[in-house]
Amino acid sequence: MPELSDRVGEVIEASTTEFVAECYELYELPPLGSLVSVGDTSLEMFGIVYHATTASVEPGRRPIARGKDEASEEEIYKSSPQLEKLLRSEFNALVVGHGGGEAIYQYLPPKPARIHSFVYLCPSERVKEFSQSFDFLNLLLNTSLPVSVEELVAATLRQMSQAQEDKQTFLKAAGRELAVLLSSEFSRLRAILGRIVPEDG
Repeated sequence: MPELSDRVGEVIEASTTEFVAECYELYELPPLGSLVSVGDTSLEMFGIVYHATTASVEPGRRPIARGKDEASEEEIYKSSPQLEKLLRSEFNALVVGHGGGEAIYQYLPPKPARIHSFVYLCPSERVKEFSQSFDFLNLLLNTSLPVSVEELVAATLRQMSQAQEDKQTFLKAAGRELAVLLSSEFSRLRAILGRIVPEDG
């Protein structure tokens, strides 16, 4: 089972292809492209974070500006502590695989995640296990999302490279796989390859 410290939220909406999770702490969102998991050892599902929002808990009611007389953003929350209860952070994850025990399958699971299931940020070892195969890239490249798929693929590979012992070897292997998958879409391939350099260099 994942560690309690890796828990980042709870499923509040789910379908076969994705799930939405609400964070327990405001702004404590996993980064774009992060690998997260939900479920238990009998059926663990893996998702890639593709979208995140922080908004009012009341639909249709937008927050209002409060910092005119405050010296810093932190002071806004100190003078209006109720904001922590009036706002919420949530994120969407695209389902890219599932597993049971040691096995990992990079295709859609037989059923959606359960509502109120805990969502965990996968630790480095689990990311390394998952990224031994690049089959999940096909799921990412052929989905329709409200964000740029090319940006998401690049962010995912950058995130996964952080868990690898040899980042450059991993990214080169990913680049070769992308070259096959996007052999007839050079502009998409170039867009991704130009963005998969890790941000720490």
